[in-house]
Amino acid sequence: MSYDVVILGLGYVGLPLAQQAIRAGMSVLGFDVDENVVRSLAEGRSHVDDLSDTDVAKMLAGGFLPTTDETLIGQARTAVICVPTPLAEGDGPDLRAVLGATSAIGRNLRPGMLVVLESTTYPGTTDDEVRPRLEKLSGLTAGIDFHLAFSPERIDPGNEVYGAHNTPKVVGGYTPACTDRAEAFYGRFVETVVRTRSTREAETAKLLENTYRHVNIALVNEMARFCYELDIDLWDVIRAAATKPFGFQAFYPGPGVGGHCIPIDPNYLSHNVRSKLGYPFRFVELAQEINTTMPAYVARRAQNLLNADGQAVRGATVLLLGITYKADIADQRESPAAPLARQLAALGATVAYHDPHVTTWDLDGVPVSRTDDLSGATASADLVILVQNHREYDPDELARTAKRFFDTRGVTTTREAHRL
Repeated sequence: MSYDVVILGLGYVGLPLAQQAIRAGMSVLGFDVDENVVRSLAEGRSHVDDLSDTDVAKMLAGGFLPTTDETLIGQARTAVICVPTPLAEGDGPDLRAVLGATSAIGRNLRPGMLVVLESTTYPGTTDDEVRPRLEKLSGLTAGIDFHLAFSPERIDPGNEVYGAHNTPKVVGGYTPACTDRAEAFYGRFVETVVRTRSTREAETAKLLENTYRHVNIALVNEMARFCYELDIDLWDVIRAAATKPFGFQAFYPGPGVGGHCIPIDPNYLSHNVRSKLGYPFRFVELAQEINTTMPAYVARRAQNLLNADGQAVRGATVLLLGITYKADIADQRESPAAPLARQLAALGATVAYHDPHVTTWDLDGVPVSRTDDLSGATASADLVILVQNHREYDPDELARTAKRFFDTRGVTTTREAHRL
C-alpha cells in the first residue's frame, strides 16, 4: 500500500495536520516513537486539545494509520517532520528528535519523495543538518533524487478561528523545484501557501513571528512594573492606545510567558547569532530576561499584598487559578504557573490550585494540592491569584468572595481585586 503522506510526530502539530490531510482526501500514515501515543490513537483517544476522541475516530475511519513501524515510511510520497525541539543547554535547540525522525526517513527514503521539516529550529537546520543525514543514509541527492523543504508550523492550540486549513502556510525549498513540490502538497488542504526564497528564509520567518511577540510582551511586562509604582493603570493605558486605527497593536502583561513558542523559539535565533556571528541578539536576550523574571515579580507582589494586611507569606495559603499557559486548554508547556508556584513555596507559602482542565499537577515530582470546590477554596485561601482566565471563571465574583484577589490578567473590574 502507498500513502500520500507520513507525518512523523503525532502531537499538537502533527495530529491536526494529519486531520486536515485526511479531510482533503489524502491517505495518511502517522509515525511516532511513543508506543503509548500510537496505541491511544489507534483506540480512538485524542491527547491534544484541538482534537476530540470523535475527531480521531473519524480520522481512523478515513484511513489514518498510526504506527511505530518506520519501514512503512518508505510507502509514502511525502514525509513531514513535526517533532518537538525543546531548548538544550546553552539555549540552542535540542535536535535529537529532529535528527531521529530524519534518520528514520533516510533509512527508508525513495526517489521522488518530498521531505518537509516543520519543527521550529534555527536557520540552516534543513540544509546543514537534515539534508546531509538524508543523503548519507539513502545514497540519494536532495534537489535531484528527492525534494526537501521547510514549512514552519503555525498551530495555535485552542484558537477557534484559525487552524491548519485557513492559516497561511510558508514554504521554502532547497531548490525552486523543491519549493514547487512543497507548495503543491500543502495547496491540497491549505487555503494560502506563501513561498520564500529558500529554507533559511522560511526558518527565519517563524523565528521572527515569535520574536516579535516575545519582545512586545516584554515591553508591556516591564511597563507593568513601573506603572504600578507610578499608580498608573496600564490596562487602561493599553485600552486607550488600542483605539488608534493604525501603527499600534495591543499586547498585554501577565505572570510570564508560556507555551511551545514564545519562551523557546526566540532563543534559537539568539543562540544562532551568538554561535555563528559572535555577538548577542540584544533585543531577544533582554526580552528573555524580563519575561522570565515575571513569576518572581508576581510572587513579590503577592508577598506585599499579604504583608500590607499584617500577614506573613510563610504559612499563608495561596490558591492559583488556572495553571495552563493559555486560557481554555489543558496544555501546561512552559506555563508561568510552575515557576510562580516554586517562588511562592520558597517564600514559605502553602500552594494549592484549581483548573478545570488539569486534574493533577506536580512540581519537580511533588504533587500540588488540587481543589474541586472553587468557591469554598477561594473564600478560605489567604490569597487567590488568577494566573489564567479560563472561561469557567467569573473573576469579579471570585474577587468579591476572596480575602485577597490578585488578578494577573487585567480582567477584573471590581475594586476588591488587585491587578498586575
